[in-house]
Amino acid sequence: MSKHVDMRTTVTLDDKYAKASGRIYLNGLQALVRIPMMQHQLDQAKGLKTATFISGYRGSPLGALDLAINSAGDFIRQHDITFVPGINEDLGATAVWGSQQLNLGPGAKYDGVVGMWYGKGPGVDRSLDVMKHANGAGSSKHGGVLALAGDDHACKSSTFPHQSEQAFIHCMIPTLNPAGIADGMALGLHGIAMSRYSGCWTGFKVISDFADSSASVDVDPFALDFRLPSDFDMPAEGLNIRWYDPPIAQEDRLINFKLPAAQAYARANNLDRYVLNPRDKRLTIVATGKALQDTMQALDDLGISRTRAESMGIAVYKVSLTWPLDPVGMAKVAAATPHILVAEEKRSLIESQLKNQLFNLPADQRPRVSGKTTADGAPLLPETLELSASQIGRAILTCLKDTSDVSAFAARLDVIERGLEVKAKPAPVVRMPYFCSGCPHNTSTKVPEGSRALAGIGCHYMAMWITKDTAMFTQMGGEGVPWIGQQPFTTEPHVFSNLGDGTYFHSGTLAIRASVAAKSNITYKILYNDAVAMTGGQHVDGELSVHKITQQLRAEGVKEIRVVSDDVEKYKEMPPLPAGITLHHRDDLDAIQREMREIKGTTALIYDQTCAAEKRRRRKRGLMPDPAKRIIINEQVCEGCGDCGQKSNCLSIAPVETEYGRKRQIDQSTCNKDYSCVKGFCPSFVTVLGGKLKKPAAAEVSDALERHFAAMPQPTLSQLEQPEAILVTGIGGTGVVTIGAILAMAAHIEGKGATTMDQTGLAQKGGAVTSHIRIARTPDDINTVRIGVAGADTIIGADMLVTADGDTLSKIRPAGS
Repeated sequence: MSKHVDMRTTVTLDDKYAKASGRIYLNGLQALVRIPMMQHQLDQAKGLKTATFISGYRGSPLGALDLAINSAGDFIRQHDITFVPGINEDLGATAVWGSQQLNLGPGAKYDGVVGMWYGKGPGVDRSLDVMKHANGAGSSKHGGVLALAGDDHACKSSTFPHQSEQAFIHCMIPTLNPAGIADGMALGLHGIAMSRYSGCWTGFKVISDFADSSASVDVDPFALDFRLPSDFDMPAEGLNIRWYDPPIAQEDRLINFKLPAAQAYARANNLDRYVLNPRDKRLTIVATGKALQDTMQALDDLGISRTRAESMGIAVYKVSLTWPLDPVGMAKVAAATPHILVAEEKRSLIESQLKNQLFNLPADQRPRVSGKTTADGAPLLPETLELSASQIGRAILTCLKDTSDVSAFAARLDVIERGLEVKAKPAPVVRMPYFCSGCPHNTSTKVPEGSRALAGIGCHYMAMWITKDTAMFTQMGGEGVPWIGQQPFTTEPHVFSNLGDGTYFHSGTLAIRASVAAKSNITYKILYNDAVAMTGGQHVDGELSVHKITQQLRAEGVKEIRVVSDDVEKYKEMPPLPAGITLHHRDDLDAIQREMREIKGTTALIYDQTCAAEKRRRRKRGLMPDPAKRIIINEQVCEGCGDCGQKSNCLSIAPVETEYGRKRQIDQSTCNKDYSCVKGFCPSFVTVLGGKLKKPAAAEVSDALERHFAAMPQPTLSQLEQPEAILVTGIGGTGVVTIGAILAMAAHIEGKGATTMDQTGLAQKGGAVTSHIRIARTPDDINTVRIGVAGADTIIGADMLVTADGDTLSKIRPAGS
């Protein structure tokens, strides 16, 4: 158990990287950054000179990993870590493959290079060709590869729910699934060691409960024991990368030696082990990753302590290496219990392997196996969305009722069932994400009457529910290509396709090339926003400008190219556009689109306007001029027609109730000075030049109010007999995440255990945000980060719609929250 330590005099924000051992507070992405730092320390202690190479492509829940790496600054350089973001995921994976080839040629300055690749689930999919070849070739002896797969199980910020294990299996890559941040850092180091020993790449699953959470954890890389297997016969030539290496030899070595070596390493280092291990086992729960944390929370929610679990014969077995499942360890588990319940998220992985391993056992030696279904075939744990502690708790009782009296849990189960019913009810009103105030897409995604647009990946994806003329989407880099398969069979003559500048650089140029080759009648609207806005305002990973895009498009054979901007004056300070490519103000967008839809073949329109959120950031930092110009609406003149909102599609146009009825006003606190609202013909608009917003006077507190506050009773602080669960609900940009960070850091400074998990989704677009906070005496007292059904001790509702959502309401504990 962790000790309670008062750290008020020692905590700094640099602890997460600077502190070699002890208690630190960090988030999941920072933990991933710390892994290669710790590996460097371990190698130095062994006398090895190693470095780390990181490459990949951002995407939720790894959308801000590049920001975390860059913000580590000097700590990265001190540990010989090189970060080169990939233009896309498969090229990043190819570069990581190259890092393992260093010692095959002359001039190597290091004994080996640790490779770390990262990508969202769809990026795993597009990188399978690289990964299959790279894993077949192998890792270097003093290198090793950790492949981070970001999976969005509930499709919070994706176009489809994702689970990457099957993709890794296709490439025959052993895969680890961490149960929380502390476990993740240890498994990350073991994953590198396993990669070096087995010659395989190591897959590493990352979900939002890991990446978007923060925790107080105890770390010491030198406390870990890295054992070499004693039950595996290593070939004399080893299993690492070599040259020349024929493909048939690679396949034979991978299947017959490298994968068994990975299993042997996991066995030797006890990566799969009992968490609860009663002598007389009636039910063994085999769980991995988040599902393991949820299992421990489910037992707590049911009132089953460790002592009670011992008396009831409930065992819990943690699986870290989810594929290939170790048959030796699972055979021992199966021999010791009559019934196994497999708790895992999404589609069956451990359960199917386990059943395959048990198939040939005599019936009297084969335990019953439940998981996605009961041992009798009835539905039990779902394969869709995410698992919760409440669902696992219900499954545990279902499996126990044949051998135990579970009537004592009826009341707790009833609370769970009621909560699940509330959660399942659709919310009457949903907090939908929307374009930011002043977002260029408010204008850029509009098409002329009679035309329609196709969507793709990026903020403009939201046009599908914001405008009536945008429908359907593609994977990243496929924008516009579905029209190739439609055009020959329809009387519709032409479509537009939105394509973000980040996607254009990532892979979209190939889509344009395909459209040119197919002679498609399509106009690509390339939305040049100067930032990858959806994931946090990063710049495109490379050099990209309007001028370069025009030159590339012309070279690809695009027939006509137009540039549209909200600021044509800035082009006077730039080199001229290539001959034949004309520049226009965005006010002319409709006319230009009408012209281009009549042109046969593939055309392009580059819409140049900086992301509104990025403009706001740059203005605050003094990196972009802040116009001394504001628009206000005179409510006495306004007739409430709403034409300003129709023209601008801007969220800063807000209704205001007056004695003369509903009027309009501009929310100056959110206005990003796009000025598109003045396009409507309205005499109520007033332009203020050079003026500044008047700050409201500080409220005066009367003597009576002071006495009222003084008389208020102080809250009774929890003694943390059980961890306290606090849920904060709100919308993006209002400080929900900050509340969680402050509370958790305060608890960490006091030496307590603390975790947070921020469910942000499309937070930057006004979407729902929730922060799950747990505070306990020690980190070991906290099972899972996420607050489940009837699990909240306190709910701080900072937005009525999000707080009234069924998911939030289901977390209320009757007579307890």
